[in-house]
Amino acid sequence: LCQNLLMKTISLRTKKLLLILLFWGFVFLIRLFLEIPSRENKAFFLNIGQGDSIFIQTNENHQILVDGGPGNFVLEEIDEVMPFFDKSIDLMVLTHPHADHMEGLIEVLNRYSVDYALISGAVYRSKIYDEFLIKLEENGVEIFFANSETDFLFGEVFVDVIYPFKTFIGKEFENVNNSSVALKVDFGDKNLLLTGDLEFEAEEELIRSGINLSADVFKAGHHGSRTSSSYHFLQMVRPETVVIQAGKENKFDHPHPETIRNFYRLGVEKIYRNDVDGRVEIKF
Repeated sequence: LCQNLLMKTISLRTKKLLLILLFWGFVFLIRLFLEIPSRENKAFFLNIGQGDSIFIQTNENHQILVDGGPGNFVLEEIDEVMPFFDKSIDLMVLTHPHADHMEGLIEVLNRYSVDYALISGAVYRSKIYDEFLIKLEENGVEIFFANSETDFLFGEVFVDVIYPFKTFIGKEFENVNNSSVALKVDFGDKNLLLTGDLEFEAEEELIRSGINLSADVFKAGHHGSRTSSSYHFLQMVRPETVVIQAGKENKFDHPHPETIRNFYRLGVEKIYRNDVDGRVEIKF
């Protein structure tokens, strides 16, 4: 009798264990299904406070991360937009080595496998920048120095480096914002313009170069500062949508009212702001 009771108890426990395993297996499959990348091109303007960070997911499951913002807020944001089972990034871009664009990239390099990195190569003296460069080398990331002849193709998505025209390797800048790497990302029918923190002087260089600057979506230069996104420059871009990456109640009072007026004056249809809208997702 005792043996029969023992066998029944074991049988019940086995059934319970199987049911638990089936339940969690079902949950895992649902999560896996929900996180399978869709066949769309998406750009996420991550909500990382007062800084820049843009995550691009292509329709062929390539990932591009442009800047990493301050602190490590970028990690939580990436977790929200990237499948949990995917721990690789195809291209990491540092537009320029200010902490509000760079700091989060160091921890990204600790957590993710990165194939390629694109940097300006401009001289900038800071412990964080030194740590970033050392981490790239330690992780065996292939480094490219930005110039207008160095572009990237991920499936049908073309990443066109439009600035600097020639490499900035070893060059010192009084205003390092103007060493920012600028990209035009072409998704086929639509495109996205990213200019980092480029200010009026560099924007004028881009205009004089004769490059086609028109873009459907424009990430406002320098967090919507009054020293970027000049009306003359915006006339060349003619964006339908503008995204401003600025943190809530930031000490710089970004975005500046004058810059906002420029967007409205030009007739921009949609203006999104991280400080108001949180993370912004745009499909291409």
